[in-house]
Amino acid sequence: MKRVHLIEAGLGLLCVFFMLQLAACNREGSSGDVMASVNGRKIYRSEVDKYFANQTAGSDQQPTGEQAVSLRLSILDTLIETEILMKRAEKLGLLASDEEVDRKLNEMKSPFTAEQFNQRLAEKKLTVDDFKHELRRSLTREKVLNKEVTSRITITDQDVANYYNAHKAEFNYIEPQYRLSKIMVTGMPNQQVHNLQNSKAQNDADARKKIQMIANRLDSGDEFATLAMGFSEDPETSSNGGDLGLAPESALKNADPVTRDAVLKLKPGQYTPVLPLLNPANHQPYGYMIVKLVSKEPAGQRDLSDPRVQQSFRQQLHDRREQLLKAAYSETLRNEAKITNYYAREVLTNAGTAQ
Repeated sequence: MKRVHLIEAGLGLLCVFFMLQLAACNREGSSGDVMASVNGRKIYRSEVDKYFANQTAGSDQQPTGEQAVSLRLSILDTLIETEILMKRAEKLGLLASDEEVDRKLNEMKSPFTAEQFNQRLAEKKLTVDDFKHELRRSLTREKVLNKEVTSRITITDQDVANYYNAHKAEFNYIEPQYRLSKIMVTGMPNQQVHNLQNSKAQNDADARKKIQMIANRLDSGDEFATLAMGFSEDPETSSNGGDLGLAPESALKNADPVTRDAVLKLKPGQYTPVLPLLNPANHQPYGYMIVKLVSKEPAGQRDLSDPRVQQSFRQQLHDRREQLLKAAYSETLRNEAKITNYYAREVLTNAGTAQ
């Protein structure tokens, strides 16, 4: 059953203040309250701690030590990127209006009773004002990326034809095909893991905390592919957003029953709850994953004259180009911004022992 994408980017109520000393920083940075500065706008520890509380909600144990530091660095990096986009939106006149925020809020509340909705906010450690604040950021981010990136993408008929001709044999399906994406986390050491956040669970407890954090962010509306590139520990798919390509239905039937049943229940666009990763040799769990059904294709030859085939190819080409351009756009804006990350400097100064 589809998990409801309720929270667009969570905020919590827990604000814990630590006084940290940095000999190499100026007094503002060393106070411990200011964790970063972006074009003069300060990002405070209280803001990072709110996200930290939200992303670890539901975890049996709170991250400590290096795990907590790594998560805070990741959260701070996201807040820095968000602040850069907000500044760009302000310049372009694209900040989300109160009307847009209220309309989106009502849309997201509609499947629930007031009591159910408030309960879900409480579980995520959110107030309504927190939620609206994040909705405004999310809507603004979407407007900026639509204008600056998505609206500029053009997939021509020739692009589609070239793609089809180069891959025609791949589209003669003898059985239904499932296009899947995966986010994987494992506590087993693997030096081949290279995700954008350089994030690697060190043991099973660490892996459970990490996959729960990812599940929370998916429920908050974060993009599956973005989280896969940032956090997935599958060395073969993390770089392409977790894309597993097409898999025949028979391959699913050969999977372990828990994974098979969870995937077969999905509709395109939906993703599973957290699933155990089982060793095929002994069927013992060694990690955790979340699987998304991107699309499902019936058996038979796909002909380019079929509008569904054209649309499918066009969408695949569009998504790939959009993913590439968004990454390039984000990096370009970041290069143009004036950023001081006091917390990262502190972590380095204290050899990873900062809080």
